[in-house]
Amino acid sequence: MTIQTTLRRAIAAATILTAGAASAETVSYAHFVPPQHTLTEANIEPLQEAVADSGLEIQVYPGGELGAGPTEQYVRVIQGVADIGWGLPGYTSSQFDKTMISELPGVGGGDRSGYEILWDAWDAGLLQDEFPRAKPLALWLSEPNVFIMKDKDIRTPADVEGLKIRVSGSAAGQLVEALGGTPVQMPASEMYNALQTGLIDGIITGASAISDFRLDEVANSYTTGPNLGHISFFVVMNQSKYDGLPEEQRAAIDSIAGRELSRLSEEGWYAKADETLQSIKGAGDNTVIELGEEESAAFSDITEPVTQRIVEERGAEEVYNVMTGQQG
Repeated sequence: MTIQTTLRRAIAAATILTAGAASAETVSYAHFVPPQHTLTEANIEPLQEAVADSGLEIQVYPGGELGAGPTEQYVRVIQGVADIGWGLPGYTSSQFDKTMISELPGVGGGDRSGYEILWDAWDAGLLQDEFPRAKPLALWLSEPNVFIMKDKDIRTPADVEGLKIRVSGSAAGQLVEALGGTPVQMPASEMYNALQTGLIDGIITGASAISDFRLDEVANSYTTGPNLGHISFFVVMNQSKYDGLPEEQRAAIDSIAGRELSRLSEEGWYAKADETLQSIKGAGDNTVIELGEEESAAFSDITEPVTQRIVEERGAEEVYNVMTGQQG
């Protein structure tokens, strides 16, 4: 082999390495919960695996490392503080009037998955204006909401009267008011201390949160089966950041973004909820109240009219019809 041939091959190899390095990209994913939260296994890891071969790395910043405010997750992505972010529409309810219809009693659940009703509304062009300058990677609903209480048992709507109940958003707040309670809106990260100190009597959220936020350490009574709706979630990416990625990396994101990543996320939430409920039942030191059909209907008689009122107030009849399968 001549010196010239060796030199040419060395230059070619260096060119390939340089091109590979140039195509590598790292994007940030910010959230406000600990790494052991359901979010990691159900959403982050599948997304990372889907893009790994494209040269795109997703670096995760948990626990508010890029900003501690859970209510500012969407803004943080739009401003470019993070490239990707996870959040709850309920924390900034006024921005997500139509998206939050999905949370209401009688909308989600049944034969249609939560992520399906959200993406049906998206595909119908009804939600895009609530997600400016962002590309939604996943939209999904939690498992059904339950009551998580300290020293209070909830068996009937009357049991809620006069109690202070934490909610994640305005929709759930109106349900609590209809039941005679006082809603207290706060991020999930504040639930533990609020329940421990007596600032609130209980919480409405999905059962998965019991283990994700260690609520079993401060709660001792749980009620499943009341018709209290669900909680919605989003994972969004800065649109400009996405648009600026190489085609291969955008294609890798697109291979999982949308319904597939949403399905995996929602299934992860449900699995954690089932596991958590089995755990608290087996602990032996909790009151677990499982409402029957008639007992649940007593809640529905109060909560489902709230759904209709909110839909009418927001002029969201078309969104409601799409989400409930009454309009394709």
